[in-house]
Amino acid sequence: MFLSYSDPLFGIIVFFIFIFIASALTYVFGLYKEKQARQEYRKLLKRFELGTLKEDDYIHLYTTYNLPFDSIILLASTFLHKGEYNKAISVYLALLKIVENRIQKEELLEILGTTYYKGGFLQRSKDIFLKILQFSPRNIHALYHLLIIYEKLNEYKRALEVIDVLIELKQVTQKEDIYIKTLEAIQDPLICFEENSIKLLELYKTEPIIQRLVAQYLLKYNKHLFWNNINIFSLKGLIDLLWYLPKEDIDFNLISNNQFLEELYTAKGYINIKNSSDIFELDLMIKLENIKQNRANLSFNFTCTKCKKTHPVYESRCPNCNEILSLHPNMKLIKQQNFATNSFL
Repeated sequence: MFLSYSDPLFGIIVFFIFIFIASALTYVFGLYKEKQARQEYRKLLKRFELGTLKEDDYIHLYTTYNLPFDSIILLASTFLHKGEYNKAISVYLALLKIVENRIQKEELLEILGTTYYKGGFLQRSKDIFLKILQFSPRNIHALYHLLIIYEKLNEYKRALEVIDVLIELKQVTQKEDIYIKTLEAIQDPLICFEENSIKLLELYKTEPIIQRLVAQYLLKYNKHLFWNNINIFSLKGLIDLLWYLPKEDIDFNLISNNQFLEELYTAKGYINIKNSSDIFELDLMIKLENIKQNRANLSFNFTCTKCKKTHPVYESRCPNCNEILSLHPNMKLIKQQNFATNSFL
């Protein structure tokens, strides 16, 4: 039985057929436009080559070709990988002007603040993170970077304020608080070296984590106090500091009962007491000293106990993971450098 043109059901069927056709055409047209956009995008990449795009090109990709926000950020990171921080900053600043989504703006500000920090623009980085905290006071990324920036700028009281917040949020431990308070005491210009040395030594007795900071301070400003308290330090963790000490800065009377120091300074050639050592590098150097073939020396690098990255110089905060007081010295035998040169004059 066929439906007549005047049948209402026929009209409904025709209506839905038109909707289906319109939807299908819209979908196909959308696929066509997307394919065309991708082709134009590929042409653009071929024209510019990825990694050589200019700052304005990234904005052009975002506004004209509707490239996703995350993709633009990923593309702009090529500047960071190349160390071109100024160009990366230009891209992020330009994006901030056109991005309207609040979450994306906050993400952009975080990336911008981090880029300023990596580029060495600490004051600008601080301003960015403070701005983020105005509308997102519990932003962990902003708080933690602000803590590190305050530390680098020697603004320890403000750093302690940030630590209090991070402790409340359970993002750091009291170890950070102790570390910053120790730096504050070391940098305090109102306390004399003698008084500060005693204060730091007493603090170290209760908080062994700050050993390196205290030992460095004493070896620089109060060597006598360091040598008189030599037995309270874990000396293997300070081996690089002890190795590079000039002979005149060492109290040999106070190290006479310390096996490690006797081995260390026999290997250095300052004394001739030990014939061997349980530490391979020191043992080899002692034997070379005994046969008067001093052709080796020690160099040091430092491995983070948290992230396991190795660094050529010691820093109190790991440059890779920002963990505090986590770098441990490693010894390495190297050929003795001969600084004597022949004169051609």
